[in-house]
Amino acid sequence: MKILLFCENKYAIDILRPIHDEAVLEGDNDILWFIDQRKITDFPYKDEVRYTYSIQECYDYHPEAVFVPGNIVPYYLSGVKIQVFHGYAAEKKDHWVIRRYFDTYFTQGPFFTGPFKKLSQKYGDFEVLETGWPRQDWIARHRHDYDDMRQKLLDEHGKERIVLYAPTFSPSLTSLGDMKEALRSLVRLNKDTLVIMKFHPLTPQHHIENYRQLAAEEKDILFIDDFTVTKYMLMADAMISDTSSTIYEFLLLDKPVITLRAVAKDLYWQNCDTPEEIPAAYRAAITDDPALEKRQWIIRNYDPYTDGKVAHRMLEGARDFIRRHGVPEYRKVNLWRKYTSIKTFGRIKK
Repeated sequence: MKILLFCENKYAIDILRPIHDEAVLEGDNDILWFIDQRKITDFPYKDEVRYTYSIQECYDYHPEAVFVPGNIVPYYLSGVKIQVFHGYAAEKKDHWVIRRYFDTYFTQGPFFTGPFKKLSQKYGDFEVLETGWPRQDWIARHRHDYDDMRQKLLDEHGKERIVLYAPTFSPSLTSLGDMKEALRSLVRLNKDTLVIMKFHPLTPQHHIENYRQLAAEEKDILFIDDFTVTKYMLMADAMISDTSSTIYEFLLLDKPVITLRAVAKDLYWQNCDTPEEIPAAYRAAITDDPALEKRQWIIRNYDPYTDGKVAHRMLEGARDFIRRHGVPEYRKVNLWRKYTSIKTFGRIKK
């Protein structure tokens, strides 16, 4: 099976890497990565995988399966087009928008599968398969790889715990404008705690500089400029955020989350209305975690697939689609979707 891993944004890389690695293990070595050079300037696997910056090359490659964590993929590419999602943030409205670019949706867990199956019945032109989310495979295999790094950090700073601050970048949802002094108060009131700040790749530069300054002023607050947030999630004891899909990733590790003004219909963690509440909420989370039972519901319903076999299910799901339907030559979409696709990724020569 010829596989195209479609990376429009930087976050897609870590989501798709487990699919690549599993495909190689299963003997599917014909794999091409598309890297959108307009948004990804530092692809970390250049020496390890076959990749291209060219949509024309993707078209000429004639893939049989295209795995996409983003919202859009060129309709004119061949192959079964598979939405694998870029997180668990169901409260974001665009999570449920059907843009008609995908032949099948591989969902994370029961909470997502039911609604997407209803949408599938409504639209009638895509399938739904529950597989789990591929980044969970990486977590299953590397969950304790950073234990020594964590302990080294704690020893260096004389601390007992790590809290991760991982906000979203979206201007309408982010806590970045309000959290600086709350983090300062947290470390001053909780002498046993080290704060690590890891921001989304699309975070505006003025926020980055503001929090770099905070880290320079407070020895117990670290600003991390790293490719992935996942290893810091594995190292942390608790997380502070806002309306970010990383909330759910962290909850699935069975660890407490505190948010500032999270936009969610249902809250399965501690949510604060003002930044001044953050330090006390953090202390409650690590002493008598008030959201423990709610978190267990998330684990059962959002993504119970922590067996390290998500990518295998996805690959087999793609093979099964092709066995039943053959390899689509392109995706039939309306004129507006065609225009959007071409405007986003350009034209190709047939």
